[in-house]
Amino acid sequence: QVQLVESGGDLVQPGGSLTLSCAASGFTFSKTYMYWVRQAPGKGLEGLSVIDPDSTEPYYVDSVKGRFTISRDNAKDIVYLHMANLKLEDTAVYYCARGQLDYWGQGTQVTVSQ
Repeated sequence: QVQLVESGGDLVQPGGSLTLSCAASGFTFSKTYMYWVRQAPGKGLEGLSVIDPDSTEPYYVDSVKGRFTISRDNAKDIVYLHMANLKLEDTAVYYCARGQLDYWGQGTQVTVSQ
């Protein structure tokens, strides 16, 4: 069955960095677009980034462009989200989802606080 398992969430100070991982299984990862989405406290879902199977055209929403980097390892079936220069407003639960947005991970908490 399809499984997506995020990890790497933590408490970090403003300006800090963090890398999230999402381990995938149960489908052909190397042929699937992958998304990172977040939900901040009291807010709706926000799509952050998507990466194509060949990592040629990653997309970022304006709020994270220049600070976040999506990448993938098709040999390990893992998609990453490297987050730099973190801000208080980046506090959220971060989810990965596969291209059809039909399967999501359980989420990992990122808290940016002094």
